[in-house]
Amino acid sequence: MNKKESFFVNRFKSVGYAFKGAIYLIKTEASIKIQLFIAIVITIAGFFFNISTTEWILQCIAIALVMSVEGINTAIEAVADFIHPEHHNKIGIIKDIAAGAVFISAFFAVIIGLIIYIPKIF
Repeated sequence: MNKKESFFVNRFKSVGYAFKGAIYLIKTEASIKIQLFIAIVITIAGFFFNISTTEWILQCIAIALVMSVEGINTAIEAVADFIHPEHHNKIGIIKDIAAGAVFISAFFAVIIGLIIYIPKIF
């Protein structure tokens, strides 16, 4: 009989799995690579323009939201492809909805970026 692992051991393992998933996402998904590049550029811009604490918070939330939703989109696409590998209209709709969620989060992240940086640039 195996001894049940402690709560903290399980949490530590969960963080490890999550980190592994994030690394896999960054290594394999072109869209996450682009978003990570944009996040780095915007972070550098934040230091350059000396944005406020509130602007940093909004910027970090926007970056995290877009990249998280992209990860969920990628997972949904992988599950859909696993369940139904050949083209199917309903699977296509599911994938489009997931991609639409990424679009919405990215659109509003751009709005946040414009609100923060347009006054600083002009």
